[in-house]
Amino acid sequence: MGLTGIWRWLWLIPLAGVIVGLLYWLLVLSEGTYLGKSTVAWLYDRYAKRYDRVKRVRAYYEQRFVGLPLAEWLAGRAPWRVLDVAAGTGRVATALAASIDEPGVLVAVDHAVGMLEQTPRRGADSLLAVCYAQQDAEHLGIASESVDAVTCLEALEFMPHGKTAVREFLRVLKPGGMLLVSNRIGHDCWYFLGRLCKRGRLEAYLQELGMEQVRRQDWQVFYDLVWAFKPNPNRLETQ
Repeated sequence: MGLTGIWRWLWLIPLAGVIVGLLYWLLVLSEGTYLGKSTVAWLYDRYAKRYDRVKRVRAYYEQRFVGLPLAEWLAGRAPWRVLDVAAGTGRVATALAASIDEPGVLVAVDHAVGMLEQTPRRGADSLLAVCYAQQDAEHLGIASESVDAVTCLEALEFMPHGKTAVREFLRVLKPGGMLLVSNRIGHDCWYFLGRLCKRGRLEAYLQELGMEQVRRQDWQVFYDLVWAFKPNPNRLETQ
């Protein structure tokens, strides 16, 4: 093959680079989110057993930033009910179980069954009863105004219609209930084009929906925690 023939095929090198880069973005950086919900669930099912190790989950910090604040707010509201959306391996359940001193129920839902299978099953002596179900965050099979708190950590940016999911969270939340959602921040947001992430966007949307006491809390390098409360008309009537 002469030089002319070689040059004729050299264009394949940059093309291959583009294809590899695109696949890396689709499957690794954005974790399959632009390939559909089934792809995301499949990817998470495949490495569910290694998830906590890969994420380097530290129980102390989970309890400090999530479990204890939730338990403090839930205190005195028994029998309370918490919905953990995109529950994964049960990080919220573990943190909450270690923090409460009164009984309650946590409903853990996730699209990836393999992740739910890694959630620690709790014995009869545990104050926290946990129920598990495979559900779509954008179409929750939960009754309206039926839970005291909704949590959703490290998941909103993977949902094709994040605003729809947030509205579902508020639908199932009781008046006066608490919402705790993580918000992707930093340069990682560029991996999630068109998604509900970046500092300030989630907070603004919650305020647009009428949520009260919306506040941001520093949490991880690439995540904030956002807390908000659903208005309670009954509280105003009794004042």
